[in-house]
Amino acid sequence: MIDIALYIALGAVGLAQLLAMARLVIGPHVGDRILALDTMVINAIGLIILMGILWGTQIYFESAMIIAMLGFVSTVALARFVLRGDIIE
Repeated sequence: MIDIALYIALGAVGLAQLLAMARLVIGPHVGDRILALDTMVINAIGLIILMGILWGTQIYFESAMIIAMLGFVSTVALARFVLRGDIIE
């Protein structure tokens, strides 16, 4: 029963990833594209964690933590670049 729920969750998060990718491509403003990219990072983390639960391995959780840290830093850096024109003053 848990396998069926995990496959449904993988499908739902995968669909959310595709919709965020569409927003990244057709987003009318730069802010929309930054938010879509951040949403894609969060969806990727969700997919990795769901695969870790499904396959029962610990390495997926560690990789999800690394991707979460890199995603946060890259979102902040991109937002600063858009607002100020540089990342480090």
